[in-house]
Amino acid sequence: MTVTATSVDESDQLEPKAAPGSRLARLVRLVPAAVAALSGVLLYVSFPPRTLWWLALPAFACFGWVLRGRSWKAGLGLGYLFGLGFLLPLLVWTGVEVGPGPWIALVAVEAIFVALVGAGITAISKLPAWPLWAAALWIAGEAVRARVPFHGFPWGKIAFGQADGVFLPLAAVGGTPVLGFAVVLCGFGLYEVVRLALESRQTRVVRRSAATVALLSVAVPVVGALAARGLVSDKAEDGTTTVAVIQGNVPRAGLEFNAQRRAVLDYHVKETLRLAAKVKAGKVAKPDVVLWPENSSDVDPFADAQAYTDIDEAAKAIGAPISVGGVVERGGKLYNEQILWDPAKGPTDTYDKRQIQPFGEYLPMRSLLGAINKNWTTMVRQDFSRGTKPGVFTMNGAKIGLVTCYEAAFDWAVRSEVTDGAQLISVPSNNATFDRSEMTYQQLAMSRVRAVEHSRTVTVPVTSGVSAIIMPDGKITQKTGMFVADSLVQKVPLRSSETPATKLGILPEMALVLIAAGGLGWAVAAGVRGRRAGGM
Repeated sequence: MTVTATSVDESDQLEPKAAPGSRLARLVRLVPAAVAALSGVLLYVSFPPRTLWWLALPAFACFGWVLRGRSWKAGLGLGYLFGLGFLLPLLVWTGVEVGPGPWIALVAVEAIFVALVGAGITAISKLPAWPLWAAALWIAGEAVRARVPFHGFPWGKIAFGQADGVFLPLAAVGGTPVLGFAVVLCGFGLYEVVRLALESRQTRVVRRSAATVALLSVAVPVVGALAARGLVSDKAEDGTTTVAVIQGNVPRAGLEFNAQRRAVLDYHVKETLRLAAKVKAGKVAKPDVVLWPENSSDVDPFADAQAYTDIDEAAKAIGAPISVGGVVERGGKLYNEQILWDPAKGPTDTYDKRQIQPFGEYLPMRSLLGAINKNWTTMVRQDFSRGTKPGVFTMNGAKIGLVTCYEAAFDWAVRSEVTDGAQLISVPSNNATFDRSEMTYQQLAMSRVRAVEHSRTVTVPVTSGVSAIIMPDGKITQKTGMFVADSLVQKVPLRSSETPATKLGILPEMALVLIAAGGLGWAVAAGVRGRRAGGM
């Protein structure tokens, strides 16, 4: 079959008509732009803390309508508007303490990737089975965005909005790429079903092959998700362990809390001592493992004798090893570090955060940013250094994989802990700088997806909330409020089997990128043949 570009804008089938040059005609031309932006907003609304995961489907259906049959230049602009509509509200928390400038700059850059995807979709929308190529192209865009610039920014992956959805079991099949692909494919397929139905009403002709493909685009992701439920289990394979998640809280929200590092450490020590008293009184089960959040001790315990003594006192009181989130200087370098603190031996192991946050833990282009605004450089006076090895602590016989905060957004960072032997995953985090924004709920949803992806219990100890315990099936069994001191204690299953997603690693994402590349290559070749045929 030879596929050529259509001479008529197929998306016009669903657009209102108006006389050329009239005010109504000018308004009609703005409809696609408005729909693109509003579809992006609809996609944002599908994300946590709301549980409206299904809104992602009409969001992509509308996005498919505005793109199909248009020029690549139009796709570029419409894709950018879709990206802005989605990312501006999703990432508003990035400007909570630093103002709107960095937030808007981040969104402006990230939306470029969505714009490029939009341009690509306009090209492959003329192909048979175009929802397949378009969904693969979206995931290819996410793959690039997760790697560049500055080691990537995967926040806003479609998979992270599906923690409450029916598609979630697909995370265990092929990770976030397969989960996201299924959602996007279903959304584009939904539009194609509607488009073909309207077309058949006008022409009285049913294109059976196209209709079959459209229906499969909707049905296969749903059926696949239902079939994948067998991969989701919360049964113990290696026994159980009783974990305690400590949320000490901070003196107040905002960046200023870092100037009160001693108080933050004291809060986490006090909450651990309070838990020890409850254990001694028989009110709470004695934990085997105690998990503190990121930045729970910004006072370096290796350099500060009092900090060392305080943490040691807490470990001895609770009678269990503690994973302590510290800021440590070693060899002239600064590390965001998890420290394994044994009640008898003191600090015995460490894990240094590998995926550090640009503009938060280090400043790219420091001199340029300083020339624009000196306040930005003073917020990050010294860049953190990157760790090089996975972090799996053996705590009372349980192997705990550490994924520090921002790292939870990166597929490779979580998987490496599981393949290194982790039976349980802990995501120690610090969200005090983001106040009561949606950031903490978005990150909590990521952890729920990771639990299903690798079939592991996931704990989320956070300085100021929401801390939580998540079962391997993605369900939250306990959680705290925000900006309160609290602790969670629960017996949880330990698991060592690997899901297909864990075993396959990057392969599903690579396959989808290749599918997207194949679709683009086919579309370009078809366009060239079409232009040659038109010239003849």
